[in-house]
Amino acid sequence: MTNRWENKKQVITLPIPKEFSYSENMKYLSNAPNECLIRIKEGLVYKAISIEQETLIVEVSENQEHKHGMSVRLLGNDAAPLHESVQDAAVHYVRDWFDLDTDLLPFYHLAKTDVLLERAVQSFYGLRNMGIPDLFEALCWGIIGQQINLAFAYTLKKRFVKAFGRYVEHDGEQYWLFPTPVDIASLQLEDITKLQMSTKKSEYLIGVAQLMVEGKLSKQHLLDIGDHKKIEKTLVQIRGIGPWTANYVLMRCLRIPSAFPIDDVGLHNAIKYVTGAETKPTKAEIVQLAAGWKNWESYATFYLWRFLY
Repeated sequence: MTNRWENKKQVITLPIPKEFSYSENMKYLSNAPNECLIRIKEGLVYKAISIEQETLIVEVSENQEHKHGMSVRLLGNDAAPLHESVQDAAVHYVRDWFDLDTDLLPFYHLAKTDVLLERAVQSFYGLRNMGIPDLFEALCWGIIGQQINLAFAYTLKKRFVKAFGRYVEHDGEQYWLFPTPVDIASLQLEDITKLQMSTKKSEYLIGVAQLMVEGKLSKQHLLDIGDHKKIEKTLVQIRGIGPWTANYVLMRCLRIPSAFPIDDVGLHNAIKYVTGAETKPTKAEIVQLAAGWKNWESYATFYLWRFLY
């Protein structure tokens, strides 16, 4: 990791794996036009994050000088330099967000002989499982997206963020941060249902927020459990979180490589598309097709989703 200064802003160059494509990841991020938490402008991606009571905007871009590097600028309070610990945490956030620390070579190796994954890897080589580092955001997104189409899910998330989140301004533009558990835990149901969120989902969102505020649920606690199935079991005991939502969080937030939302409709449709079948596969057929994906189920699912989203 190297540092330099540009226009009075610190520019950090992050080393990236050879198996990383900036353009593929930008294509993925650009496919959600109603996404309210990131902004993409001229090949640069911006996201507001909160670290140690500091709110800053990370600006990520392709590094033109280093083939295996990615540039990160931290846009914060010009009057007060960011503390080194804040900078380190921001860098960790970006590495987690782009999943830069996962070695994809074993996944690409197994994909070469896999009937479903060979085409996916050829089509999206260098794509990373773009994450949701914040557990509360990941859980809420999983709950909001239950049993509705993706476009409406993004609409509901945008309403939720703008109703209960906050924003910072930079160059005259607003950059929104996802609501915190504290923001949601004390809400009344009607505060959320007026956004066209169902009563059940509103209850689930408040319930998860309360668990986190009370210290009964945290990202570190789940990671400390270690075992994939034990973490899933812990999550599904929470009201409103079923196997699909649990595995979504395992994939996108906790980075559990064996997470596998086998009942996901998008996965079924992607397999149907790749195989050219007339009908979606049965669960038994998916189990058979996925036999060679051991410990890569998460990436296999993410790559297959990419055919649809």
